[in-house]
Amino acid sequence: MNTPDTTAPTTTITSVLVANRGEIARRVHHTARTLGMATVAVFSDADSDAPHAREADAAVRLPGHTPTETYLRGDLVIEAARAAGADAIHPGYGFLSENAGFARDVIAAGLTWVGPPPEAIDAMGSKIEAKKRMAAAGVPMLTDLEADDVTEDLLPVLVKASAGGGGRGMRIVRTLDSLHDEIAAARREAGSAFGDEAVFCERYLERGRHIEVQIMADRNGTVWAVGERECSIQRRHQKVIEEAPSPLVEATPGMRDALYTAARDAASAIGYTGAGTVEFLATDSGEFFFLEMNTRLQVEHPVTEATTGLDLVALQLDVAAGLPLPTPEPPGRHGWSFEARLYAEDAARDYTPGSGTLRALDVPGVASRFDGPHRPGIRLDSGVEPGADGSEVGVHYDPMLAKVISYGRTRREAAAVLAGALDRARIHGLTTNRAQLVRVLRHPSFVAGELSTAFLDEHGREDGSGALAAPLADHEAVQISALAAALATGAAEHAAGPVALAPAGFRAVGPGHQHRRYRHGDDELEVHYVRDRSGARPVGELAEVVTVSDTTPDRVALEVRGVVRGFDVARYAVPGHDTVVEVDSPLGPVSLLEPPRYADPSADVAAGSLLAPMPGSVIRVAVEVGDTVTAGSPLLWMEAMKMEHTISAMADGVVAELPVAVGDQVASGAVLAVVTEPDASDTAPATDTDSEE
Repeated sequence: MNTPDTTAPTTTITSVLVANRGEIARRVHHTARTLGMATVAVFSDADSDAPHAREADAAVRLPGHTPTETYLRGDLVIEAARAAGADAIHPGYGFLSENAGFARDVIAAGLTWVGPPPEAIDAMGSKIEAKKRMAAAGVPMLTDLEADDVTEDLLPVLVKASAGGGGRGMRIVRTLDSLHDEIAAARREAGSAFGDEAVFCERYLERGRHIEVQIMADRNGTVWAVGERECSIQRRHQKVIEEAPSPLVEATPGMRDALYTAARDAASAIGYTGAGTVEFLATDSGEFFFLEMNTRLQVEHPVTEATTGLDLVALQLDVAAGLPLPTPEPPGRHGWSFEARLYAEDAARDYTPGSGTLRALDVPGVASRFDGPHRPGIRLDSGVEPGADGSEVGVHYDPMLAKVISYGRTRREAAAVLAGALDRARIHGLTTNRAQLVRVLRHPSFVAGELSTAFLDEHGREDGSGALAAPLADHEAVQISALAAALATGAAEHAAGPVALAPAGFRAVGPGHQHRRYRHGDDELEVHYVRDRSGARPVGELAEVVTVSDTTPDRVALEVRGVVRGFDVARYAVPGHDTVVEVDSPLGPVSLLEPPRYADPSADVAAGSLLAPMPGSVIRVAVEVGDTVTAGSPLLWMEAMKMEHTISAMADGVVAELPVAVGDQVASGAVLAVVTEPDASDTAPATDTDSEE
């Protein structure tokens, strides 16, 4: 056991560089500015106009786009700190935050390292070795398994990357015949994400609960167990919704004391200082087992700040400067807090990550940014700030757009505050997981605190409330929103005067009769309405339930079955492309595409085409032209945002075209392969254009 350094001198931090990007860089800068420190950012070419770079007192370019070229180049980061006059480096989370070599280099350069000792990072850097050390310290542990020792009765097992986290390099294995293939896939993913292909196996608890304890320790030997968080709502082993405190711990007598003792023992066993998190897997009965220790600040730290009143980044900076924690024990807890991770991804299509232009991100009820909240309300931590031309979300980094954090006096209140804010938020330009977040927060089992890491799988199937990933707007709401879009566009054209050109999709069908076409997902919509001296009114089925109350170019009031509701309409025109029309209302957000007046024949693709669901690179190809394949069989694998994605055949057939090879970079929508029926003619007409899976 390492002994604390009680004689370490204090130092003064005047300027801090954050070796990171996005919302975490902005979060650290927020506290640094509050404490009177200067802020320094680093940015890749892809982030040249990112808010974290624009807002810092100084910013240094790291040439290149990918993490390997930029944020993972510790030597360039240290050079940037020297050039900008920074005297401390905060690593944030991800990238180099748990790289002991980088920590040593920072210290060797005469800079203050805002993190734990490199020896502590080493001790926890390998999950395999960390589990051995924790077992020796008496921390409850799951048994590790060698691949050759896994038998049928031990299934399912979890394959995990020894280095890193975030769900990368992790696989659940349920059959023996798939074990070695899944281990190989986990190794590839771990190597790509962390530069270390080492993996291991352990028992998998189907309905485990993910509980973690926030640690803060100083050089004088004081170790705080600040509070616990529950992070059981996960997709692909990545946290989606976190909360503090844990409903399981709150309801289980004696569990909190046992958890805190285990977490403090884990930190003390390696001489830990600074902020860290000890993670456990627990059963519904309150039994828990060590998973890993993250030697850095966590993405979900705001829920702990909201319920304790602490600024964890300020404490990190104090400890790094050699100052002691202010009291022997941490402050008490109050209220409840949730954090939802808003991702640019399609939850209904296996969480396919997205990229493109984020046009709007407006969350109502925001009481604070990057600190608090200390009263019922919303905190928003975001790395993007859409301007007049939007904000570009690329393919090189994690697709998280923002962390939306709520605080309430009770768990039920905090969940309702967060669900309401997400429900009413204006999020334009990208598909997000917003609907799933809202549905989870309002699900009866979630509200009752009945959680597990399998929650999304168990409740994601069709049930009484619909699939968790289903849109918030139902079919009728989409139809009514399309009417609102058409009326708003008509009002805009009327305001422009009689010389305004007829827009795409417009045609007259008689006096006052107007018609517009939209696409919503795979559906084609047609809207008919009549405008005359008495106003506007819908034609067709909607005429029986909808009356037009008021129309302006950006807001329409419709009376639906006797209830008046407002519909906010925003249009985003991109030359040569469909116009995007975003409609926000209490019935749910609806995104529509208004096609151009004349179709582009080059947009047609051959029948049986498999299209890239996202931008990325081809890393494996399993077939050749002429091979016979069956529905569901994998054809190739793509890597995007450090995750592997399998592209499978959608039907039985023959590989007719394979225009990509290993190493190719492909854009979203690019043709990856064409699978035709065995007797299909090479000249078959192109009719199937909607395959994206």
